Amino acid sequence: MLNLRYLALPLIRAAYKPLLVFSLLCVPYLYLCQMSYCSSLKGDSEHYKHLRYKMVEEQIAARGIDDENVLQAMRDVPRHLFVPKRKRGSAYGDFPLPIGYGQTISQPYIVALMTKLLDPERDDFALEVGTGSGYQAAVLSQIVRKVYTVEIIPPLGKAAEKRLKEVAYENITVKVGDGYYGWEEYAPFDCIIVTAASDHIPPPLIRQLKKGGKMAIPVGGPFQVQNLMLIEKSEEGEIQMKNILPVRFVPLRRK
Repeated sequence: MLNLRYLALPLIRAAYKPLLVFSLLCVPYLYLCQMSYCSSLKGDSEHYKHLRYKMVEEQIAARGIDDENVLQAMRDVPRHLFVPKRKRGSAYGDFPLPIGYGQTISQPYIVALMTKLLDPERDDFALEVGTGSGYQAAVLSQIVRKVYTVEIIPPLGKAAEKRLKEVAYENITVKVGDGYYGWEEYAPFDCIIVTAASDHIPPPLIRQLKKGGKMAIPVGGPFQVQNLMLIEKSEEGEIQMKNILPVRFVPLRRK
C-alpha cells in the first residue's frame, strides 16, 4: 500500500526551501521599513535638511550672524515640525507663519538674531515667554543647559509640550500661565527671551534676570512701531537698554 506520508515529505521539503529563503530576505527588508517608518514619525528627511542648511546660509549667515553655536542650532532643529502640516512646504521661507490662535512662528532670521543677542552659554538657564509652537525654545535648548518656557494659551502650550517630547528635546520644561510674571520658582535666569511684544518691559522679568544676564524683548504697542530691545543687567544690578531694530510681533497676552 502506498504510504502518502513518504510521498508528501519531499514535496514539503521542496516548498520549505524557497519559503526559508523568502523569510531570510524579508527580515532585513522589514527592518529597513521599520527604520523608515520611525524616521517618518520624526518627520525629518534629507529634503528638509537641505532646505534647513540653505535657510541658514542664505537668510541668516548672509545677514551677518556668525555665531557658530546659533548657526548649528538653526541647522539642527527641524523647523517644519513646528508649523501646521499644511504649512510645511513654506516652513523654511524668509517670513513668519501662522500657528493658530492668532499666534505666529517668527521669521528664521529673527529667531537666530534674538538667540545670538542673548549670548547663551552651555551652562545657562534660560526663560522664554511665549512658547508658541516650541520652535524658539528648541533652538535655544541646543545651546543652553535648560529652557523654561511659558505659554498663556492652553492648547498651544499643551501641543508644544507634546511636540517637544516627541522630538526628544529633554531639557525644556513647558508651563501654561501668564509669562508676564516669569517663572519665579526657577529664577534667576542667565537669559530671558520674550517672543511677543509688550508696551513696557515687565518688572518681574527684570527681577528674575541674573546679574550679568541678558534679555531680548520686542517693545511697543500692537499698532505701533515695535523695537527689539536688548536688556543687560550688570554685575552691580544696573540695567542697560539697547535698541536693536524695528520688528513686528503679536502682542503679549495677559490673563
